[in-house]
Amino acid sequence: ETDIDAFSLDISDGFNAAIKAMIALLLLGIALDVRTEDLRDVARRPAVFVAVTLAQFVLVPALTLVLVAAFDLAPSVALGMLLVVSGPAGSISNLLTHRARGDVALSVSLTTLSSALAAVVTPVALAFWASRSPQASQVLDSVDLSPLEVLLEVLLLIVAPFAVGILLARLLPRVAGRLRPLVEPTVLVMLLLIVVGGLASNLSGSAAYLLEVGPAVVAQNAMSLAVGFAVALACRIPAAARRAVTLEVGVRNTALALVLAISFFPEYGGVALVCALWGFWDVATGLALATWWRRRSADAV
Repeated sequence: ETDIDAFSLDISDGFNAAIKAMIALLLLGIALDVRTEDLRDVARRPAVFVAVTLAQFVLVPALTLVLVAAFDLAPSVALGMLLVVSGPAGSISNLLTHRARGDVALSVSLTTLSSALAAVVTPVALAFWASRSPQASQVLDSVDLSPLEVLLEVLLLIVAPFAVGILLARLLPRVAGRLRPLVEPTVLVMLLLIVVGGLASNLSGSAAYLLEVGPAVVAQNAMSLAVGFAVALACRIPAAARRAVTLEVGVRNTALALVLAISFFPEYGGVALVCALWGFWDVATGLALATWWRRRSADAV
């Protein structure tokens, strides 16, 4: 067993509850932005949605297995990488798409679809892909994780607040309109502070762990963005839509992955470390790409 597999998290119940509350609020904020027209977009462009969904939950995880084998990663790191890409798109992809002058309506529609599918797909995807990795399967076998447990957690963290947000937007549109611009940026900042503060004490003296995890996370993130761009080109969609699809596949809900890691694998701190590092790097590369696109013509690749 490697050192990083022996690294465990000392996480309080309050810290865990705070992260869950932030994610629930984040999903509620996304739901406040969901419009009927966005949902109809799924029916208008079914091929794009099918292609992106397959890329998110099939192609990227399959290529992650190749990366895990190529880097010869520790079991906890391997599981962390597969956990991130078994989850839905991250809501920050909508903000990055807006900054990139991309198709925001398409981005919101894709995030809505992947978040809705996550309740069922994430537990199944994690169990399926982890069982095909000799390293990751060691962790799953040791904790005896039930897909039903993950399903219940995802339902609580994604489906419930999403449904509340949609109902709030429908029943109290004025209240929703006032909350909409405030919820997401506020929650993202609070979530960042909670994660940094809560993990700081656990990460003392863990520079070696970061060096072990970092290269694999960087490679996986670059691969995810590349797959998103390749899928967008294959779909032959306009430049603005290509930007949206690229970010949608490349940006994941690492906050959800972190909660699942803390909830189910606290004795394997490497899993949470991957999710946390992925989240920071994900935002950094997404912001850099969106800024680069923003400076180019709206019709440019």
